[in-house]
Amino acid sequence: MQIVVHTRTVLGVGSELNRKALDAAVINGKIAPYWRVSVVDVTESTQNDLKDLLSSHRAHIGDVIAAEYQSAGRGRLDRTFSAPSHSALLFSFLITPSRAKSSWGWIPLLASVAIVETLRGIDASAEVTIKWPNDILFGEKKVAGLLCETIAGEVIVGVGINVSMAEKELPVSHATSLFLEGFNNLDRDFLLIEILNNFSRRFQEWDSGSDEVAATYRKFSSTLGRQVRIESPRGTLIEGIATGISVAGELVLGDGAHVSVGDVVHLR
Repeated sequence: MQIVVHTRTVLGVGSELNRKALDAAVINGKIAPYWRVSVVDVTESTQNDLKDLLSSHRAHIGDVIAAEYQSAGRGRLDRTFSAPSHSALLFSFLITPSRAKSSWGWIPLLASVAIVETLRGIDASAEVTIKWPNDILFGEKKVAGLLCETIAGEVIVGVGINVSMAEKELPVSHATSLFLEGFNNLDRDFLLIEILNNFSRRFQEWDSGSDEVAATYRKFSSTLGRQVRIESPRGTLIEGIATGISVAGELVLGDGAHVSVGDVVHLR
């Protein structure tokens, strides 16, 4: 894996630096045989593209769709996700777990571990962490997020990573990008290759019954051990100290409560 020492530079909005097109041939030549990557220039949503293929029986396990631009990208809890063309790494992939469905809550957590392993592999000093369940943070600023959808016996995982976005291009004030965090290696081909390879390794171990990834998730977590407030999709608020992750991927609070879905705020 390439180790890059990074320095901060100034990138103007609209610069073409570090925004070369994804190269499907390069990517497919360097990924594990589990995967098959297709690249599209513009789509509404890579997540919807895979769902459409699945509903028409044209999708296969390991299919990956990456897009240069999404006109209707989605994140968790029905939030929108937008980024200028070629400035983010946007992709969805299809898997079929064999483990019990009750443990599938770990799948987005596996994906978040794969992303952090990739970023820390590029720069071991990068202070990149996971906010439960699967927001990727630098400090308290979000650089990436994931969306998982279950359809019958398959799972579609969608990933969005802010790569070369300048500050003026960020969708919200609490977002950041790899560029803004000082990464010099903004090659989206390389990032996608490493993330897919890391995920396939982690997924195959987990799907074979190993829970070793739980220790790595805890190491990368910026939520565990902190006082948190969680807002459920119905608006209910819960506060407590995050103490663990259950076998189902739920956040466990100090009072024993298990939270399966919600928006987490780190209080201290």
